[in-house]
Amino acid sequence: VQLQASGGGLAQPGDSLRLSCAASGPPSNPVMGWFRQAPGKEREFVAALSQSSGWQYVARPVRGRFTISRDNAKDILVLQMNDLKPEDTAIYYCASGTKPGTLPTAYDYWGQGTLVTVSS
Repeated sequence: VQLQASGGGLAQPGDSLRLSCAASGPPSNPVMGWFRQAPGKEREFVAALSQSSGWQYVARPVRGRFTISRDNAKDILVLQMNDLKPEDTAIYYCASGTKPGTLPTAYDYWGQGTLVTVSS
């Protein structure tokens, strides 16, 4: 499974960005999610969902601002980020796995990451 993340860039506080993650290769895992890693910090869970069970979870720091969804026909995972804040600045990684989870160790495959910078 190969994951290709895109959509990052420079945004101002309050702006919106839409990240996409395209999966290719063998049938993708049912669970797909987003993590982020800011400079000097550990990788942090953002949001994930399970295609097979309907499970979905969004981390508290971004809840109400970020929405995760999946286009099953195209096998694309989307993270819609609204009302961006400077603390959202990080490299965002998409990942896939077989079981729902919020820890990086729960995921088997990772994309290369896309940089999101929120600054005025």
